[in-house]
Amino acid sequence: MFKVIISLFSALFAFFSSGFFFNKPKAEFDNPPELTITRFTGPEITPSPACLAVAPTGEVFVGVDMIGSLGKDPGKGRIMKLIDTDHDGKPDKQTEFAAVDNPRGIIVSGDKVYVLHTTFSKETKKATGMALVVFEDKNGDGVADGPEQPLIENFSNTRYLQERGTDHATNGIRMGIDGWIYVGVGDFGFHDAVDRSGKKLTMLGGGVVRVRPDGTGMEIYMHGTRNVYDIAIDPFMNIFSRENTNDGGGWNIRFSHFIQSGEYGYPLLFQHFTDEIIPALVDVGGGSGTGSLYMDEPTWPAKYNKVPMMADWGRSMLYIHRVTPDGPTFTQKDEEFIQLPQITDLDVDGSGRLYLSAWDGAGYSGSPGKGYVVRVVPNDWKYVPFPDLPKMSEKKLAEVLKSASAVARLNASQELLKRPAKTAAAVALKIAEDKSLSLESRVAGFYTYAQAAGQSSIPTLVNFTKEPAMHEFALRILADRKEWAPHVSIEPFLAGLKDPDLRVQAAAIIGLGRLGYPAAIPALLQTKVPASFVAPGKDVAEGPHATPNSPIIIPHLAVRALLALNATDACVAAIGTENSTLALWALRYMHNQTAVNGLIAAYKNTGDVNLKHELLGNIARLYREEAPYDASWWWGTRPDAPGPYYNAITWDGSAAIEAFLKGEWDKADAGGKEYISYLNTRDRMGIAAFGVEEKPVVAEAPKVDLDKVKSIKGQVGKSSIEDVMLAIAKIEGDPVVGKALFSRQGCINCHTLDKSEKPKGPFMGQIGSIMNREQIAESILKPSASISQGFATNVISAKGNKNYMGFVTAESAERLVMRDLTGTVFTVNKSDIINRKELETSMMPVGLANALSYEEMASLVNFLSKQKK
Repeated sequence: MFKVIISLFSALFAFFSSGFFFNKPKAEFDNPPELTITRFTGPEITPSPACLAVAPTGEVFVGVDMIGSLGKDPGKGRIMKLIDTDHDGKPDKQTEFAAVDNPRGIIVSGDKVYVLHTTFSKETKKATGMALVVFEDKNGDGVADGPEQPLIENFSNTRYLQERGTDHATNGIRMGIDGWIYVGVGDFGFHDAVDRSGKKLTMLGGGVVRVRPDGTGMEIYMHGTRNVYDIAIDPFMNIFSRENTNDGGGWNIRFSHFIQSGEYGYPLLFQHFTDEIIPALVDVGGGSGTGSLYMDEPTWPAKYNKVPMMADWGRSMLYIHRVTPDGPTFTQKDEEFIQLPQITDLDVDGSGRLYLSAWDGAGYSGSPGKGYVVRVVPNDWKYVPFPDLPKMSEKKLAEVLKSASAVARLNASQELLKRPAKTAAAVALKIAEDKSLSLESRVAGFYTYAQAAGQSSIPTLVNFTKEPAMHEFALRILADRKEWAPHVSIEPFLAGLKDPDLRVQAAAIIGLGRLGYPAAIPALLQTKVPASFVAPGKDVAEGPHATPNSPIIIPHLAVRALLALNATDACVAAIGTENSTLALWALRYMHNQTAVNGLIAAYKNTGDVNLKHELLGNIARLYREEAPYDASWWWGTRPDAPGPYYNAITWDGSAAIEAFLKGEWDKADAGGKEYISYLNTRDRMGIAAFGVEEKPVVAEAPKVDLDKVKSIKGQVGKSSIEDVMLAIAKIEGDPVVGKALFSRQGCINCHTLDKSEKPKGPFMGQIGSIMNREQIAESILKPSASISQGFATNVISAKGNKNYMGFVTAESAERLVMRDLTGTVFTVNKSDIINRKELETSMMPVGLANALSYEEMASLVNFLSKQKK
């Protein structure tokens, strides 16, 4: 068990302070016994570590972020470079590599260091956006040679960066073996982000964006998440994430497999339109997902290798998600792995050293005295120098590319791409062709070959589609660069649609959509829609947005491809045929006059009652559309989520739809009118003639007038923790009122303020000298986030049918002394103990402050912050 921060209330998560943890006998650890965990740095070097990355040779780059997620003042961030020259688990050299604010992701590749961070105006000191940049250190002195070179600028919503901070902004970065940099985007989204080529891109909401390492080719990879902090990429380019609170109301965590072009539905489709999305693989409950890594290193024990590792800041835990192939996607089983207080990120080097960063109570605005980094290695680990890749020949680099290590393969690939293209392509192709090698090595060679050979690789890639093991990857690479489209034949993709391997089918469908083949539309329309394509019922509050549904993946991707191909005419023509279901699914998103006219005509020309029902639903769905996103608004932490639109507006086709629906309303019987009224509500049409008018969703989340709401009872319970923090930062609060609340809210039942009082739970008389206002508030709102050392609650059953619950205040070989929350002390003979367990959740119930107003919460915090006896 790891270091803890002293918590305001008795939380029972059993995290221990750093000195306690690192001096604790290893036999007492709850963490994996096959691993050795040691402290690498403390807050004196790496306070508030938000992210980290490790060079294959072992140099550790830590993103220090003393702005945090809600801070707004620049000049508090930096990238530290740390070197452990004697490999004893302690850095011997350290440099400030670069000064950057709000570092949110780092990639080390040769002498280049890619960093994602917030940018600020030197004049106004206000945030101006976020940027993905690259630094170089060609002389190897540990300091960036010059100013950053931007790859993508304006990469978040500037307004909300200024108003809130980075809590829903753009986050972690990872490089895949395909050579793309993948970026997690929070649901601030972005407007007119621009890459180095001048290409502009806008995205409403969250998802994943990718870009080439030279800053070109920026594109959306997938969409529809709330706050992805980081992603893990396996050797076959499967992407996983523990999405940060993608529930919208309860802020639950979902573990997902991200598929290119997929729509994951937050916040508009995941409640009432879950038939239309790719669902998550599991909802794991409350938490806050942060750093991610796919571990694929041969020095690690098999049980902890070839798995996605996912950090959860809210649960202070690194999880393993064991994934099992399920058609084109996966199923999963999650398990606890390593406890670390408010873990933020992780990365591994080429020798198998895993580094984890811990926020450790640094609060929502960072702290100079909190946070550290630990090193984790297998017990039998021995340092093996990583090869000096720049000094190796292409032939020797090829041997590294065959490695069982993902770190080695990726870095060898990137080094080969710096060599003469013809030579690099030849050695990489030889690896791809070698069937005696592991599939991981062959795929690494394959992607390296395609990047080195460029467009000239197309004929060879086509030949690889004939080999079952490489078919999927050949199709993916053929469609990887849209600019190759004029030179890539449609035939391999059409053949892929008929392949028995569903992963090949998925790659073929995605490729057809990316390459823009109109001739593929008839084949795509033949995609079968499974029985699991069922919309939630009228009375269902929330559809199955986190239940694996492998059969829906292929038709879902086919719909996305049809949209990319602008297949309106073909979809209209397919209405009423055997391909009608898929066509109507695609037509739900086609806001053009051809679609409207075609749907209305089909309705008038059919006598099929069920088809009429479907067509009416489609027509109603098209009445409104989403307004173009200009980044002037954000839907907030509790979005209006019934869907299917947020900022719903009418468009050129709306008048014809309204006239048609009103005509049907006039002719309908009671049941028909009920259905149209239902569609009026479900699709947010807001047509008064069809019943109670739904208010169109406003273009901007309502502005919060703090003066008006600060005294409203229950405001704390209605708000996210981040919103509460932002509010009480602006409200001083009355300590006299706070003192009364300390008694009224029941705090006095478990805590004392004066040392002369009979001890109960954690002593509050000096809390103000230990924690700042923000940390105190967090401990009230999240009681199980951390515990005070020595205050983990023990539950003991003993002989004579006796049960005890409380804190252990003294323990010897023969007996232990416990104190419960009333202050009662009792002694238990160890020989009488039948079972003893430490609870992992707090005895303080979550939500004790929910009934308070912002002003009352601020008063309670103010009172406690003054307790410095």
